[in-house]
Amino acid sequence: MTAPGQNLKINGARLWDSLMEMAKIGPGVAGGNNRQTLTDADSEGRHLFQKWCMDAGCTMGLDQMGNMFARREGTDPDALPVYVGSHLDTQPTGGKYDGILGVLGGLELLRTMNDLDIKTKHPIVVTNWTNEEGTRFAPAMLASGVFAGMHTQDWAYDRKDAEGKKFGDELARIGWKGEETTGDRKMHAFFELHIEQGPILEAENKQIGVVTHGQGLWWLQVTLTGKDAHTGSTPMNMRVNAGLGMARITELVHTIAMENQPGAVGAIGHCDVYPNSRNVIPGKVVFTIDFRSPDQEKLDGMKARLEAEAVPIAQELGLKMEIEAVGHFDPVTFDPTCVKAVRDAAERLGYSHMDIISGAGHDACWINRLTPTAMVMCPCVDGLSHNEAEDISPEWAAAGADVLFHAVVETAQIVS
Repeated sequence: MTAPGQNLKINGARLWDSLMEMAKIGPGVAGGNNRQTLTDADSEGRHLFQKWCMDAGCTMGLDQMGNMFARREGTDPDALPVYVGSHLDTQPTGGKYDGILGVLGGLELLRTMNDLDIKTKHPIVVTNWTNEEGTRFAPAMLASGVFAGMHTQDWAYDRKDAEGKKFGDELARIGWKGEETTGDRKMHAFFELHIEQGPILEAENKQIGVVTHGQGLWWLQVTLTGKDAHTGSTPMNMRVNAGLGMARITELVHTIAMENQPGAVGAIGHCDVYPNSRNVIPGKVVFTIDFRSPDQEKLDGMKARLEAEAVPIAQELGLKMEIEAVGHFDPVTFDPTCVKAVRDAAERLGYSHMDIISGAGHDACWINRLTPTAMVMCPCVDGLSHNEAEDISPEWAAAGADVLFHAVVETAQIVS
């Protein structure tokens, strides 16, 4: 395959302008974004992305999960497309770059190809995957999971948000439910550009992360049921305190993760306390445990140990306990050829780089099951993400998009 010349780069200023324009849609309260999936803001962002893609000469496909596919034709009508993309939805208090950089970086590489009149044998398709974040409708990476056959579409349609609204109903309501069968598309390869969402690249002073692996994940939802009681008038030895059970299991989660170092993490993130009153002992708590590791044995071992050792904690306190697995994917090894294309692109462009393991889940983790896949990462300030203060520099964004451009165009095969 012919590699692009090292002087070929995307238009960094145009990419940055697009990021800032998209950030105007669904603004947060502290400088970031609240563009949660299947909201009116999500719909508005989709319309803007579609307009930009059409202006770039693309056709737009839409499947039954709302996944968007902007296609730039190749010279060979029989060649499978090279896909690139990420997601436009955000956390409730999300930043301006998580996911969005990957979608608009993909759009920018098509715009640059138009500017330079670059033709490729394989078509190139820029994708916006629906509901990557999973914050409104669990689990994360929902639509790419359906695309990859990990979930059924009916099951996904029945996912409910905190108000009881169903995913399928909300997708239809905002007007982005397509007719194309989800998962019917075949791919030559898939690339995803993303901010690191961690501190490693910035700490190591590297411009590019070449992602070789992705951590596996277990999300366990624990429900502890005790007895609501007055905090002032209930003797300590007569309490059935669900909050105390959560506190002890929180400590257990931390201990399990620490005793599986290196290469393991664990924490309790989401929790609901009932009745959540300052003078009532919690009678019920529902919380989610997040265990991750790139090592399958460690990952499954942490889950098994939690399930075993949480039982006596609940029994000692007189609590009823239920544990449900609400999210899971195995550790991911990305395709060596695609990873090499990313690494070679960084070297060709003179960008400092290092191999890295993705600590977060991404749509690429599911698509990797279907087609050769790789990821490109750029640093983010202080490793901060899922926070309105999330920040990157225009130079980091441009470097990541440059590497994406080179890896994708090389894989799609330049036609001279």
